[in-house]
Amino acid sequence: MKNIFQSKYFIIAITLIIGITIGWLVSPSSQQQINSPSHQHISQSEVWTCSMHPQIRQSEAGQCPICGMDLIPLGNEDDGGDPMEVKMSETAMKLANVQTTVVGMGNSVKEVRLNGKVQADERLVTSQTSHLPGRVESLLINFTGDYVRKGETIGKIYSPELVTAQQELLEANKIKDTQPDLFEAAKAKLKNWKLMDSQIEKILQDGKPMTEFPIHSNFSGIVLSKNISVGDHVMQGQSIYEVVDLSRVWILFDVYESDIQWIKTNNEIEFTIKSLPGETFRKKISFIDPIINPQTRVASARVEMPNPDLRLKPEMFASAVVKSEMKGGKEIILPKSAVMWTGERSVVYVKKTSDAGVSFRMTEVTLGPALGDAYVIKEGLTAGQEVVTNGTFTIDAAAQLAGKPSMMSSPAGGGTEIIEAPNENQLGVKFDVDNTFKNQLRELLNPYLAMKDALVKTNAAEASKISNAFINKLSEVDRKLVKGEAHDSWMKLLQNMKIAATLIQSTENIENQRKSFSDLSNSYYAAIDEFAITGLHAYYQYCPMANENKGAYWISQVKEIQNPYFGSKMMRCGETKSELK
Repeated sequence: MKNIFQSKYFIIAITLIIGITIGWLVSPSSQQQINSPSHQHISQSEVWTCSMHPQIRQSEAGQCPICGMDLIPLGNEDDGGDPMEVKMSETAMKLANVQTTVVGMGNSVKEVRLNGKVQADERLVTSQTSHLPGRVESLLINFTGDYVRKGETIGKIYSPELVTAQQELLEANKIKDTQPDLFEAAKAKLKNWKLMDSQIEKILQDGKPMTEFPIHSNFSGIVLSKNISVGDHVMQGQSIYEVVDLSRVWILFDVYESDIQWIKTNNEIEFTIKSLPGETFRKKISFIDPIINPQTRVASARVEMPNPDLRLKPEMFASAVVKSEMKGGKEIILPKSAVMWTGERSVVYVKKTSDAGVSFRMTEVTLGPALGDAYVIKEGLTAGQEVVTNGTFTIDAAAQLAGKPSMMSSPAGGGTEIIEAPNENQLGVKFDVDNTFKNQLRELLNPYLAMKDALVKTNAAEASKISNAFINKLSEVDRKLVKGEAHDSWMKLLQNMKIAATLIQSTENIENQRKSFSDLSNSYYAAIDEFAITGLHAYYQYCPMANENKGAYWISQVKEIQNPYFGSKMMRCGETKSELK
């Protein structure tokens, strides 16, 4: 029995060993890694992807091999959290350089930058007229810009009427004892022609008329204009010179419509004169033009300056800063870097911390006035909330990949929203910006034109490839070179162009590419116009049948129409609207 028992257990043990071995051979261990590319598994917390190319998956941070954009972490969405929020780990936030600010209340101090020029005080501009009718025999002030002193002789005139009046005086002088009234009337007539008593006495002493009479200046100042020449005949009261006293001048600053609400009479203004580097002046605004110039859409703010040494000369350039406090107490203030524009709405990302970790929720806000590098928030936020001020685009890209609400989502929750740039009839605001910034915008033209040519050839693959070059060139534009309102305008246009170019790059549907190219063209032309980009040697063209008969614009280097919206179907459909010289 013992041998049989031992033999039975031995057989069972052998059977189990064989079964386990076969099972192991048939099914790989859970610890064995499958190297098949189509079944590769990476820990979800270690997956990095591209916001524009979701098919890219890498196990570490880096750049997208397709477009070169920084990769972002793909978080785990199966955590039972709020479906409207996007989550990020501490490591991911550090790599994305996410920074936040706690929203607080503050005084709304608007910093308005103004440009202007030195101008003559209109009240000190006078006209030196001739008190005598006659012929100009000589002029002692022969050019504009010369300085003339009050009482100085500025020329001589021969006047037949004055010669006759002198003869009447000499005749009346002979009978002044019997007819004193006639003598006084003859003297009064000469005085009406601005002859001095000493001149009248000299005529009486000489006993003969003077043929040439000197003209004396009534004012001291700089000659602005010379209105006559030697030999000219002048009438009594006719202007000889325009003279201005520059001992006091005006500085006239241009105030745009959008800034008028911040500029008030008696506001303190700090300004510099380009021709006087190193000097800063502080004065108060004495007058604001009540009428806006219909051509330039600006009003003038006046500052009065004493100028005893005549250092300030008309037409000198001036730059100023006015700090004006908004009435109504404290307001919620938020840095501009926190706000993203999506057409008619503005959004921010609010940080939330819970036991489940850190998450971010997109929140719409209503913007008030711009305050330099900040905005007044009218609605959407309350004091104490923590808002993302750096890394907002990275968080938004993560939200897009996760299917969460993002800046590219329409208000209704679906589709992609592209902000339409103004057409040529809506443009008008001009900004004076750094030449380096202008050169960087000018360099966008080459990849833009190459993209246009690809669409003319109906080559979607080539258009997608070239749009990547445009995106890279766009990233080289230094937005720090523009300040204030110019910076705000550029950030909107930059966002428009980036979205449109990315959509062209991410699809090979030619019709979708052409629609996005229309948005890109509008924004690029708006940038060319607003920042006064010259030297392009290109043409701004328009096709009324493109974009589903709504019309679409584009820029071309040749005047001959080559329609990028129809290609060979209607190659010559369109017209040249303007030449970009």
